[in-house]
Amino acid sequence: MSNITSDKAVLVTCGLPYANGKAHVGHLRTYIPADIYVRSLKKNSQEVTFVCGSDTHGTPIVVNAEELGITPTELVSKYHVHFDEVFKKMGVIFDAFGTTDDDTNHRRTLDIVDRLIEKGYVYPKTIEIAYCPQCDRFLPDRYVAGTCPHCGEKARGDECDQGCGKHLEPGELKEPVCTICRGPAEYKEQEHFFFKLSEFKDFLLEHLENLGGTLNARNYALGWVKQELTDWCITRNLEWGVRFPDHDELVVYVWVDAPIGYIAFTEQWAEATGGDWEKFWKGDCPIVHFIGGDIIYHHCIFWPAMLKGADYSQPSAVVASGMVKIEDKTFSKSRGYVVWVEEDYLDHGFHPDLLRYYLASYTSHTKEVNFSWKIFQDKINTELVGVFGNFLYRNLLFAYKNFGSVPEGDIEPEVMEKISSTIEEVRKANSEYEFKKAADTAMALASYGNSYFQSSEPWKLIKEDRDACGKVVRNCMQIAKALVLLFEPMTPGSMEVAWKQIGMDSDVHTASYDEASVHVLSGTELMKPEILFTKIEDEKIAEMEKISSKRVKAAMAKEAGIKEAEIMEYKAEIEYDDFAKLDIRVGRIVTAEKIKKSKKLLRLQVDIGDDEPRQVVAGLAEHYKPEEMIGKTVNILVNLKPVKLCGVESQGMLLAADAGERVSLLTTDKDMDPGSCIR
Repeated sequence: MSNITSDKAVLVTCGLPYANGKAHVGHLRTYIPADIYVRSLKKNSQEVTFVCGSDTHGTPIVVNAEELGITPTELVSKYHVHFDEVFKKMGVIFDAFGTTDDDTNHRRTLDIVDRLIEKGYVYPKTIEIAYCPQCDRFLPDRYVAGTCPHCGEKARGDECDQGCGKHLEPGELKEPVCTICRGPAEYKEQEHFFFKLSEFKDFLLEHLENLGGTLNARNYALGWVKQELTDWCITRNLEWGVRFPDHDELVVYVWVDAPIGYIAFTEQWAEATGGDWEKFWKGDCPIVHFIGGDIIYHHCIFWPAMLKGADYSQPSAVVASGMVKIEDKTFSKSRGYVVWVEEDYLDHGFHPDLLRYYLASYTSHTKEVNFSWKIFQDKINTELVGVFGNFLYRNLLFAYKNFGSVPEGDIEPEVMEKISSTIEEVRKANSEYEFKKAADTAMALASYGNSYFQSSEPWKLIKEDRDACGKVVRNCMQIAKALVLLFEPMTPGSMEVAWKQIGMDSDVHTASYDEASVHVLSGTELMKPEILFTKIEDEKIAEMEKISSKRVKAAMAKEAGIKEAEIMEYKAEIEYDDFAKLDIRVGRIVTAEKIKKSKKLLRLQVDIGDDEPRQVVAGLAEHYKPEEMIGKTVNILVNLKPVKLCGVESQGMLLAADAGERVSLLTTDKDMDPGSCIR
């Protein structure tokens, strides 16, 4: 349920994108619904601040930077700019978008850590840390892998990511291995610092019982808190991050300084606008976190306990999204099941609003979203184009052609009642984070508009009763106005255009839902409308599916040790008659020798059933020794026009499978006589 009240400002945050790679559809599963929520709050005339930023610390950043031969600063700067630009292109507009490496976040993190130390919630403890004798270094989180002590699956240093999903403390992994040199690691003692999470059990039980947001977040966290809570190690052996007070060899764990970024970014917003950040973080104004379902533990247990211990306000609601699948396969960048926002979507000319609508309307926010190009095409073509877009365009075009302005005529009570009830349903759905329900309800009003237009038959009325026709058109214009307001949170760019097309000169983004009850003004001049949503053609979807298929094949080939560049594109289709022109026969190699002028070519004599062997030059010297070739049964194209290679005539071509570094001659699975035809 919603904790939001109309008399208080609201702070909305999004889980921070990790500045270690490009934006993909999985990211947008969180940010687009959050942006829709913020826009819907504004449509309720709610004061709202929306902040986010790049998560820039942690071991993966250091590892990636080392592999690329650049500094962590250079790496995170690149991806911070990337995410900032992608979000803006997708219509996700933050009031502040910082980074956790900003000075503001360093200062706020140290302030909170110092406060926790002063109050006795942070203490030193000597523990065993993975150490690599070959690399001569302690191994934080992602530099060490091993076996989960709880379920026995393979795990990384801070989490059992392949098995039970449990958070792991330093020293817990069994059979540790250094991920840098792949050699065995060992455990050595070192002093680190722990946060007394175990002391906050009673507080967390009460906090979670009253926490707003989605039930998946609250129930998951309650399940963990009702078990035994263990203290958290909040320091790491890294040179990149926020230095732990008075210990230059240690940095603060990324899950300490990353959420503190929410506070720092709010401070930056306040400094830029003259706002008050403390009304959220030291007052009673609501704070709503939008996060992915994989970081519930951190936001519902560790984060509120840390805030409580440092005397800051706790979040009012945590909204956790379901995960994303790609073409019904588990999302995986390494396996190629990923859709990149820029190169796979925006760069191909798809409008941002289409993906925004798809992610909002596909399923309930807490459930898993499957991104499929065919389903995407069907939803856009059927709903945005066929229902909503169709109503707007046919009505506006009819009004423009026949009246040129909004005609006179009473707005029917039934129409206003339908608009009013729809607005209230959408308001309620958005306040409860049910974005699919909001989308479906708004689309139902578009269907109602189509039915109203169709049943009224204005194309007949214009010939028989112009005034009656004008009344129909004005009622349709009122429905259109309401629809533009309802769809603005989901499709803001398109609705900006639509708002002008219905003759409005105000800002649709600041216009409230209450505007839907204000009658469209008769006499308002109309412009010639443009089609807002166009059908996605099958050819475009086939192109996108081909790109996806190629990526998956490349990933599979890489896993099998084949270079991506070695994967061949499919060639154009041919007719059977084209294939029938090829005369391919079984041959047996009689002699083989290297050609002196070439490192790659072999001169072969191949028996193909004729009186004399056929001479063939083949580029196989790097894959087969001459003596290995003699006696092999091969397939040979015998009607290829003769050519000279290094001065030696070749009278045919052997068939082979080519995977770059691996080449294999094609043969038959049974003993066949030379000259047998391949059909």
